[in-house]
Amino acid sequence: MKISRILLAAAGLAVLPAMYASRPVTEQGKVILHAWSWSLDTIAANMKTIADAGYDFVQTSPVQRCYVGDNGGRALFSRPGDPEMGKWYFYYQPTDWQIGNYMLGDRDDFKAMCDSAYKYGVKVLVDVLPNHTAVDHTAVLPSLDAAVGGHENLFHGNGFTDITDYNDRLQCTTGKMGGLPDVNTENPDFQYYYMQYVNDLINLGARGFRYDTAKHIGLPSDPLDPKATENDFWEIFTGRKGVKGLSMLMPDSLYIYGEVLQDRNVKEKEYTEFIDVTASNYGHALRDALKKGNTLTTDLNSWHHTAAPEALVTWVESHDTYCNENESAPLTDDQIRAAWVFLTARAAGTPLFFSRPEGSTRENYWGTNRIGNRGNAEFFHPEVVAVNKFRHAMKGQPEYLSFNDDGTVGAVSRGTEGVALVNFSAKDTNVKLTTALPDGTYTDSVSGETFKVSKGILTGKLTPNATAILYAN
Repeated sequence: MKISRILLAAAGLAVLPAMYASRPVTEQGKVILHAWSWSLDTIAANMKTIADAGYDFVQTSPVQRCYVGDNGGRALFSRPGDPEMGKWYFYYQPTDWQIGNYMLGDRDDFKAMCDSAYKYGVKVLVDVLPNHTAVDHTAVLPSLDAAVGGHENLFHGNGFTDITDYNDRLQCTTGKMGGLPDVNTENPDFQYYYMQYVNDLINLGARGFRYDTAKHIGLPSDPLDPKATENDFWEIFTGRKGVKGLSMLMPDSLYIYGEVLQDRNVKEKEYTEFIDVTASNYGHALRDALKKGNTLTTDLNSWHHTAAPEALVTWVESHDTYCNENESAPLTDDQIRAAWVFLTARAAGTPLFFSRPEGSTRENYWGTNRIGNRGNAEFFHPEVVAVNKFRHAMKGQPEYLSFNDDGTVGAVSRGTEGVALVNFSAKDTNVKLTTALPDGTYTDSVSGETFKVSKGILTGKLTPNATAILYAN
């Protein structure tokens, strides 16, 4: 029997494990698809396409019970002229930690999706958010209140006090963010209840988690909320210790990362003692290069992070940069693909591809505007697939970055085995770069464009925002 498919323990009945490694697994060489707002059955139905496109992980949106807003409508965002109402972010407003919500599917749908993922060799990451409840905290279900000994025990002492300074660690880790009351994640009763949810997900086939608003959950060195005696959430939910006799299943086999958005006084390196973290500043640098059409004033060599590159989850854009302020939404699909090729060809980090909404355009960001539908076809565009597979093929090869004189073209060389070329500009651009590839003629399998190497110089031409993947063999 394969351990990834057997029922390890009934949810809530796992026994305490021996001590595990001090840090969860890292996933260098792997690629994540963020199936944003896809329903669970939509993900399951597209699993073969996901696998064939070279993704190792598929990340779901939150699957716990959530606030039912806008009359239970399933629009991504309510807008004039559309009779369907809804908000995508309602699933980020928990009312209980049990599997299933009206937006994405129920517990059976989750299991069926995990079974499909196992069939095609894809691992499921679940977006989880223990840090807050719905804005309307009266919508919290009685089962959750009962589990923590009453509604008042669910929240931090500062949990209804608005954060005014996100760089004040006490405020950041215990205060109300964006109207969302802050859960007392250090309450052992809550930890025990939430652990049952985590173990249920693992039993059904989840193989990792993305922690939303992770920088708002305290580290051991952070100041304590008045209701807390120690900040031990991350120790418990990476398998280092249990709570009330219950521990997380399979901690040495899970991939866990957190949304730790970069700012002043964020303990980035300390978070990576427990989990991988997001390289939000590098995504900004990539988008800056796209907007300028060159890399002359943008440093793409540095990861812009204090943590080790191996501990980073990287992206060109995230659902937040696309949706919240539409900061990345005006970028064309061609531009996103170009930066994705550059990012994913690099040796370090674990890149995440955000699936934009079905039918979205630069004039209509929401597209068909329906939760549950598959995103647009970009996640399996030939250029995206080519670099996903290039990343797998180049695992273990060192990288070297180079740029042409005007900064319009960047190259990611991987040892002597291959090169990924990217045109950041919206114009035809000539390529002339040093390379370790052997002399010869090379053809990009997607565009059919040819490039030549002679005496260590690579030459050719790239059309606007085009890419090319070249292999030595």
